[in-house]
Amino acid sequence: MKLGIGIGWRPEIAAEVEALTGVDWVEVVAENLCADHLPDSLVRLRERGVTVVPHGVSLGLGGADRPDAERLAGLAARAELLGTPLVTEHIAFVRAGGPLTASPRLEAGHLLPVPRTWDALEVLCENVAIAQDALPVPLALENIAALVSWPDEELTEGQFLAELVERTGVRLLIDVANLHTNHVNLGQDPAKALDELPVEAIAYVHVAGGVEKNGVWHDTHAHPVTAPVLDVLAELRSRVDPPGVLLERDDAFPPGAELAAELETIRGTLRTAGGPRGTGPRDAGPRKGTPVPARPGARDRTAVAQTALLSALVAGTPAPEGFDHRRLRVQSRALAAKRADVVAKVAPELPEILGDGYRAAFLDYARSRPMSDGYRRDALDFAERILVSGGLPDPVAQRRLTHWWEDRSGPRPPSRTTRIVRAARAVLAGK
Repeated sequence: MKLGIGIGWRPEIAAEVEALTGVDWVEVVAENLCADHLPDSLVRLRERGVTVVPHGVSLGLGGADRPDAERLAGLAARAELLGTPLVTEHIAFVRAGGPLTASPRLEAGHLLPVPRTWDALEVLCENVAIAQDALPVPLALENIAALVSWPDEELTEGQFLAELVERTGVRLLIDVANLHTNHVNLGQDPAKALDELPVEAIAYVHVAGGVEKNGVWHDTHAHPVTAPVLDVLAELRSRVDPPGVLLERDDAFPPGAELAAELETIRGTLRTAGGPRGTGPRDAGPRKGTPVPARPGARDRTAVAQTALLSALVAGTPAPEGFDHRRLRVQSRALAAKRADVVAKVAPELPEILGDGYRAAFLDYARSRPMSDGYRRDALDFAERILVSGGLPDPVAQRRLTHWWEDRSGPRPPSRTTRIVRAARAVLAGK
């Protein structure tokens, strides 16, 4: 199926996206949509014949657990609502711990790399087959960017993706910016990865910007697309004519004219890259996989490995053997910074109440409190931490934070935290 040239739809640039000419389709983060209602902008785009593809970020199909049935049902409902020809997700894990390791559940709040081992491949393939069986349309999976690499990997990225496609029939969403990121950070050759992966399975391609800091490439989606990323796109185009290419932007949104210019640069890169040397993309949709259990112990071994890594990143436990400690520190800081940024978006009152002290206070909280239940719960727990640990010196800010927490905490047992908050409110009311 030919998609053409697209752009990531975000609420912040909805008007700009609607005004762009030559946009054939858009992609929307699935978790940002209600399962039974579309934003007016997406309704108008669909009425114009623009295809809308939901892009999931929370399934964690590369994790040791089997896919969560509720999350799968939510993604399926959004696919039905949009009338989309396919849905996409990531080859990543986003949580670890829990029953498989008899340890607390940990949330990364970010896409983390799957070890390219036969164990992890078998677990991923079983999870993909379960997801394919639950979704009403074909599934495509995206390669991710990484700051760290697993020791003792048994397959290259291209080999891993080729095996995944062969075993499950899943389509691929190839992010050329992520291939560039892994080239800078991990020394992986994008051309070799493209040579090894089955380009005929590509459903579409992502292009995005980033920035290099202290020798580490950060896949920010908040900067213009760079020449090296476009070079990887040209490499891919020399091998296959991709059915679709999409520009991603998630922050620091530029004016519509700059987005239009980036889209034109992408079109120009595709035009001048030359024709594919191999066969074109297949038209047939992927087969629906039948869940085939991974080898005995594969899930348990994967669970232990992923929990150890995530615990080191978010809970300060010792780094697993074989990892680059410096890169783990970079990844750990990046995860904490992302938590602070996302909590500030889902609970904008918190940085408003705390002012310039918000970020330092949140990062201090994050060092001792791994996320276990999503960003909204994280925001409440952060506010609780401040109230329990002595509150704020400004009585007006203290009152606002107390009201904010009480308004959102919902019906809960009168825990020690609740009693402290109520006592603080009573004291303030008496002033």
